[in-house]
Amino acid sequence: MGGWQMEVFRMAVYISFPVGLFYMFNQPAFYENWMMEKRAKIFPASDPRAVEILEARRAQRELQQEKEWLKEQQSKQI
Repeated sequence: MGGWQMEVFRMAVYISFPVGLFYMFNQPAFYENWMMEKRAKIFPASDPRAVEILEARRAQRELQQEKEWLKEQQSKQI
C-alpha cells in the first residue's frame, strides 16, 4: 500500500481532473466552434426550393381550411 505520498497524489488527481475539464470545456471559443459544427450537422442549411414547397403547401392548407370553415358556417345558417 502507498504511504502519504500516494494519498497526496490521489488527492491531487481527484481535484485537478474536474478542474481541468471545467477549464477545457468552459472556453467560449472551443464551445462555439464545437456547437457550430454540431448545429450544421444536425440542422443543415435550408434549401430555397424546399422552403417554397412548404410555403405553397401551407397556403394551400390554409385555403382548404378556410373553405371548410365557410361551408360549415353556411350550413349552420340554414
